[in-house]
Amino acid sequence: MKTYDEKHIKNIVLLGAPKSGKTTLSETMLFEAGIISKRGTVEEKNTISDYHDIEHERSNSVYATCMHTEWRDYKINIIDTPGLEDFIGEVIAAIRVCDTAVLLLNAQYGVEVGTELIWDYVDKYRKPTILAVNQLDTEQANFNKTVEDATRILGNAVTVMQYPVNQGPGFNAIIDLLKMTLYRFPENGGKPEKLPIPADEKERAEQLHNALVEKAAENDDTLMELYFEKGSLDEDELRQGIKIGMLKHQVFPVFCLSAKNNMGSGRLMGFIDNVAPSAVEMPPEMTEAGKEVPCNPAGPACLFIFKTLQEPHIGRLSFFKVMSGEVRPGMELINEKGNTTERISQLFIADGRNRNNVESLRAGDIGCTLKLKNTLTNQTLCDKSFGAQQIDPIRFPSPKARVAIEAKNKGDDEKLSEVLAEIHMEDPTLEVEFNRELKQVILHGQGDLHLLITKWRLENIYKMQVDFHAAKIPYRETIRKPALASYRHKKQSGGAGQFGEVFLKIEPWYEGMPPFKDYTVRDTEEVPLQWGGKLVFNNCIVGGAIDNRFLPSILKGVMEKMQEGPLTGSYVRDIRVSVYDGKMHPVDSNDISFKIAGMMAFREAFHQAAPQLLEPVFDLEATAPDVMMGDIMSELQSRRSIITGMDTLNGYQVIKARIPQAELDKLFSALRNVTQGKAKIKSQFAEYAPVPPELQKKLSDEYQKTEAA
Repeated sequence: MKTYDEKHIKNIVLLGAPKSGKTTLSETMLFEAGIISKRGTVEEKNTISDYHDIEHERSNSVYATCMHTEWRDYKINIIDTPGLEDFIGEVIAAIRVCDTAVLLLNAQYGVEVGTELIWDYVDKYRKPTILAVNQLDTEQANFNKTVEDATRILGNAVTVMQYPVNQGPGFNAIIDLLKMTLYRFPENGGKPEKLPIPADEKERAEQLHNALVEKAAENDDTLMELYFEKGSLDEDELRQGIKIGMLKHQVFPVFCLSAKNNMGSGRLMGFIDNVAPSAVEMPPEMTEAGKEVPCNPAGPACLFIFKTLQEPHIGRLSFFKVMSGEVRPGMELINEKGNTTERISQLFIADGRNRNNVESLRAGDIGCTLKLKNTLTNQTLCDKSFGAQQIDPIRFPSPKARVAIEAKNKGDDEKLSEVLAEIHMEDPTLEVEFNRELKQVILHGQGDLHLLITKWRLENIYKMQVDFHAAKIPYRETIRKPALASYRHKKQSGGAGQFGEVFLKIEPWYEGMPPFKDYTVRDTEEVPLQWGGKLVFNNCIVGGAIDNRFLPSILKGVMEKMQEGPLTGSYVRDIRVSVYDGKMHPVDSNDISFKIAGMMAFREAFHQAAPQLLEPVFDLEATAPDVMMGDIMSELQSRRSIITGMDTLNGYQVIKARIPQAELDKLFSALRNVTQGKAKIKSQFAEYAPVPPELQKKLSDEYQKTEAA
């Protein structure tokens, strides 16, 4: 394979909502460049990009897939990404390492909510962006409305470079405003015929061309002076101005496509070659310590792992971008995070499942290697001369859905743990929690589909049968009023016995509450609880009723009971305990006696102190089109939610609400269903709040029955 210098390597990521045509476009680009001799289709399950069994089964992308083309002396690395929010981790990683985002817009639907979610990350990383309006050959295609939607949401940086002459089922002609030429495509697509712009389109084309010239000129002072001097800019000057505008995130050129019919893809690739920035033209990468890493092939070798994939019969594949220097097989590179040295055995350029051996990869290029032992996604491998530094990592979003998982065969528990750790290594947005409080292994993912795909992988790839259960809620218990209690622990068994008696008072604790005044407080211990809240423990013993050496045992007994509250077995929080009296025996009193007495006295007092169950409550924000507000409101109100506000954002309605976690777990899938996936939802833990009395009684009764059984 030809070796390309850093200026002739372009890295693009194909983005867009489901069914916008990303996989079809990638197939067409490879076909146009001669990398493949025949185009596959999603329907026939034979595309280069979607090659995994689960993608064939679902007929859409689940993984981000790396490919490449070679087009007119340029190498274009392509990453095709999923369109569903459940797989947003694959999308974010691809955006992070690519230098230009190609955002596909379905001409039938304009800018969809899924597209907006993706745009948030493109904008965050300030990636140069091309907008490709696809499916202009469909009945409902509306180019003008799509551009209007894009301008409303993405701003005035949206800049028309092409427009269709005859959108709809007969679509075959595009007017290019950079070259001021009409491209007419043959019936089966491919290389177009170049024609003069028709007279009836001349005025519109001139207006849009002038707007393009002004947009290109305003991004550079030299070009602005040329524009004022000549009244226009030539084609090369336009390209220069557009590139500067793309780098400043102030120009998003709009192209026209029918990827399915191979119309417009060649012109798009030509623009990527000539105008889209290469890695060397992008701002330098940064290390965690804030040091710049210029894209310099003469610099020390440094590569960043952005994706890890476990392939059957092959092993671990690590996909990376070369941030600096040149990487060759046989090199030994340092990973500070893994505290290890890795040897690069082989280098590949990937085209879906196919891998092509290469002798070297230079700064700015994307490739993969096999069997790195201790280097994972988001980690850096570098030459000794680079210094033990890490490239600033990808920040993945927090999970939105969760489920408890267990192996059907209890003997597979250890194997399940190992497999889940391996899957998390591939997909950092899937988090595995071994929750001691809830006594469950909990999977956290980006949505129900994300979790179901994980189950499919466990059963079909790893051959492990698993069950999903509802994840328990981490309730908390507290009290609403003071209470007194005492407990005498007495046990005689022939030799030395056990004896301890404790009198205590418990009260609801809150920040800034007045000091305890019922008895003289000799000392106070404040215990911040790992699960939130606080325990305040007062020693009010006078006259030696209980020896000081037994007070820590009483505290230990109270703490043990607080780890398994009397109501539902949940953690207890925010209580002040004051030990004011007791009795001991000169022979039989010991630590275990006072620990048990303290625990049981606390338990009895708790039941008399108006116990209150608390549940985690989240702040939720749902963004969706106006017509869907009624459905969203109905779902929220049926799930104990409190609406806290409403707003508008970029033409969409935003509902803010507070919702208990017990309802939140079911809400994400419900909202996706009623909005056809067009709602953007985010949530954040807010506080613990009291559970309604009838629900508290139900949960407490269920717990007591379980304990009795």
